[in-house]
Amino acid sequence: MEQTRRLAARENTTLRALVEQGLHKVIADKKRAAGFRLRRASFKGQGLQPPLQDAGWERVRDMSYEGRGG
Repeated sequence: MEQTRRLAARENTTLRALVEQGLHKVIADKKRAAGFRLRRASFKGQGLQPPLQDAGWERVRDMSYEGRGG
């Protein structure tokens, strides 16, 4: 606590301001550490249909847009 008081005095700020800064940093670090997590999305199917088993992403994408204009 004494180090905190000295730091606050050196930086011409209050203990409260230092605590708030620390809490903001901890929260930001936790958010960054958590990162993005993709939810599991399965349709309980049998995998890709035979014509697509060895197809690349471009072919799968093209087939998904067939008959939809563009």
